Amino acid sequence: MSMDVIIYHNPECGTSRNALAMIRNAGIEPHIVEYLKTPPARPLLIALIARAGLTPRQLLRDKGAPFEALGLADAGLADDALIDAMMAHPILINRPLVVSPLGVKLCRPSEAVLDLLPTAQRGAFAKEDGEQVIDASGTRVG
Repeated sequence: MSMDVIIYHNPECGTSRNALAMIRNAGIEPHIVEYLKTPPARPLLIALIARAGLTPRQLLRDKGAPFEALGLADAGLADDALIDAMMAHPILINRPLVVSPLGVKLCRPSEAVLDLLPTAQRGAFAKEDGEQVIDASGTRVG
């Protein structure tokens, strides 16, 4: 199985940093797309949403600006309008979105990335906040 993994990453986001660290803890160096600098093209974003089994609203980051300023809480907005907003303001794309040979997933919480990795964790892992996710034998905790 190919080990190609792509993470749509925001280095300022702790959840995204934790997911990236778990990918690396599995011995995989992913292709990192800093989507705020290089947002996906509209057709790719639509394809990622579909492959993840999400709706555009489910991928929409609803915290802070510009979500509120753009009135995106309006449940009557069409999917195309939400995608337009994400294209104009990539910060509205929730993260991290991970693509692997096993599928596409919005990895919130970050340990959701474990379901997408084709190789096991190589050792213990704790999130930045200290929460133990993987024990010393490479087994998921909890």
